[in-house]
Amino acid sequence: MAQKPSKAELPPYFNIDPANAAGKLGEPIDTARFAKAAAFAARGRDDLARRGYAPDGKKRLRRFSTWEICRYLIPVAPAHLRRVLKQNPELPQGEGEGGSKWFTLDDILRLRAHFAEEGAKDREYRAWRPEGLPAKVVAVANFKGGVGKTSTAAHLAMSAALDGYKVLVIDLDSQGSMTSIMGGQVSDEWQTVFPLLARDFARHLQEENRVRAAAGQAGYDFDETLAEALTVSPRNLVQKTHWPNIDLIGAQLNLYWAEFQVPVWRMQSRSWPLWDSLLNALTEGGMLDEYDMVFLDTPPALGYLTINALSAADILLVPLGASFLEFDSTGRFFDMIYSTFASIEEGENRRRRADGLPETRFEWDAVRALVTRFDPGQQTDLANVIQAYFGDFMATYRQEMTAMVGQAGEQVSGIYEADYREFNRETYVRGRETFDRTWAEVKEVILGTWWRDARMAEREAR
Repeated sequence: MAQKPSKAELPPYFNIDPANAAGKLGEPIDTARFAKAAAFAARGRDDLARRGYAPDGKKRLRRFSTWEICRYLIPVAPAHLRRVLKQNPELPQGEGEGGSKWFTLDDILRLRAHFAEEGAKDREYRAWRPEGLPAKVVAVANFKGGVGKTSTAAHLAMSAALDGYKVLVIDLDSQGSMTSIMGGQVSDEWQTVFPLLARDFARHLQEENRVRAAAGQAGYDFDETLAEALTVSPRNLVQKTHWPNIDLIGAQLNLYWAEFQVPVWRMQSRSWPLWDSLLNALTEGGMLDEYDMVFLDTPPALGYLTINALSAADILLVPLGASFLEFDSTGRFFDMIYSTFASIEEGENRRRRADGLPETRFEWDAVRALVTRFDPGQQTDLANVIQAYFGDFMATYRQEMTAMVGQAGEQVSGIYEADYREFNRETYVRGRETFDRTWAEVKEVILGTWWRDARMAEREAR
């Protein structure tokens, strides 16, 4: 006869005493307790974020060694770099003695420019961008949280900056993680993209009022928010970061208010194309000419902010982990993109046909799904399945989770901001490769779309 298991062998969820359990409870939680928890969390968040900051509370980008410059940034041999510096004392000479010199990124950008003018013509000293074409807008999106959106967007922005491009990062997530990584300071929603959405709606109402006035009808009233938004320039929202060629429009918790306010405005005027608000601001503000690339970090939801990001984007990047749930969620995300934008197209084109105008449609230069936090020992089979089903939507390289990536995340910084002397050389090289190879794929897509645009512009000019 089978023996009855002893009490000690039972799982921990058996024989829980309700009276003892009740004794461990505190008083019931009221709403004020959440305010206290939020205050503690804010203090902790600031404390953790400051780990990557200087003692004066400002974030600064580290210097880069001669080894890093010659290995990763400028294709020259260390001995040749030293000769060039000796021959050109007006160039940045770096700090340190002998062969161990350290340079700021500003120094490196100046060295890039020098080699582009004076160096070998068959070397890529300066990253390519065609003249006369606007910046490429790259949205990093997926409505599942924890898939690596912010980390991917931040590292791509840093990669582009190290490549010599001028970058604008826009944080559309009210959690503000990207803003923390970039060292941004945002006091309220008026320093986020919120006033850009309000400004776009206010300008739409101005146009509506001109039409209504011509028809002898009363115009719409402007409340204080809309009147204030009309005075905001997109450039006023841009702040410098500790990277000399990365600027930021940041985010904070109150940005989430946009998700409630936008549908209210839309109900007031259903002819307002709310999905164009961000792109209108970037275009009218001249930012697409001032920057080379714009990276949009989106919230984990297909709300109005994400819809604006997707509408503004030339290229869509969708990070996901190699798990069934994330694969399933990403498939549903693609389905929601289709449903949302097909519905917008249908509604807009119905109106356009009635007015005798040409139809419109949304297009993206390219879409790539990126496998992040990849464990090749455990997830290769499922990653191969995901690759097979998503096909040409998939990037070929899978971002492995390394010790260096994990440590950078704990310090609220990017791996490119980590000093390689804090690791052994192999760990550093492997950690960099994770995002270097992702950047290589994304850069190839960006350059390819620029090239295609340039050829199309030439054909139209002829």
